[in-house]
Amino acid sequence: MEGTVRHDNSTTLLADVAFQTASIPTIDTSLYSLSSEESAFFKAQIGIDNDEDLKRHILDVQTKAYKIAPYPCIHGFVFLRLNISSYSVYEHILKLGRERPDAVLLDLGCCFGVDARKAAADGFPAKNVIASDISNEFLELSHELFRTTPTSYAGCLLPGDVFDPEFLSIAARPNNVSSAPAIELSSLKSLNPLHGRISAINATRLFHLFTEEKQVHLARALAGLLSAQPGSVICGYQIGTLEKGMVTANISGSEHRLFAHSPKTWSSLWDGEVFEKGSVKVQTELVEVAIREVQLLMMEWSVVRL
Repeated sequence: MEGTVRHDNSTTLLADVAFQTASIPTIDTSLYSLSSEESAFFKAQIGIDNDEDLKRHILDVQTKAYKIAPYPCIHGFVFLRLNISSYSVYEHILKLGRERPDAVLLDLGCCFGVDARKAAADGFPAKNVIASDISNEFLELSHELFRTTPTSYAGCLLPGDVFDPEFLSIAARPNNVSSAPAIELSSLKSLNPLHGRISAINATRLFHLFTEEKQVHLARALAGLLSAQPGSVICGYQIGTLEKGMVTANISGSEHRLFAHSPKTWSSLWDGEVFEKGSVKVQTELVEVAIREVQLLMMEWSVVRL
């Protein structure tokens, strides 16, 4: 979850999404739930087998995170969802990790980096997985959630602002498909050394936090990171709409206004504006999702290098 939190007397901004400060809900532990798959994952990764002990541990981390930033995803326990493994390109991503030498997976705007850890648990080499968020406090809570340390966890947790060119600048899209020498990810201070080197980028619930202009900027920045090798992929999941524009979403009792793309405009952005027309395959799926009796249109998408 990329985006700073800013307040005035009546409005809170989470990245570029504004809502009324008075409507920020308090934590509601009754919203806590885990599917059987999620329960098995967290028990295995955290090392807590008892359901109630696991719940207490997760609630403690949630309380700390909500004080840092009152994101709806934290309030509604969406940070516990195993998003990446539900995507149609997930097996392809794992195959890249198995078969492409030094393939790197970037989980961007990751919050606690749950998707990064899920991919590592499913076989993508953990030493080649980066979880990045603007909030270093969230990344520190990742260690608390999973009861790891920088020494015990092989993956890279990298804090930074994707709109800060010192962290992520817009670079020319790479055309060289040959493999580049591996970089020691633990030494990274920014994403810029990885231009043209990343095989897979996960941007779950990220783009809809920003204005249309910033979404274009971020798409260009991610394109510069992506390897030119065929099969390299950027994927994600975000609020969508039938016609691009501003949408209002009532989430966790708070009314949010944000900019959303339609499948058509999202596809044309990547295939023809960010990448040369015909050089990528874009897939989108717009689905209606019920979140506590509120209907939202969500868009799963992927962009694959041809």
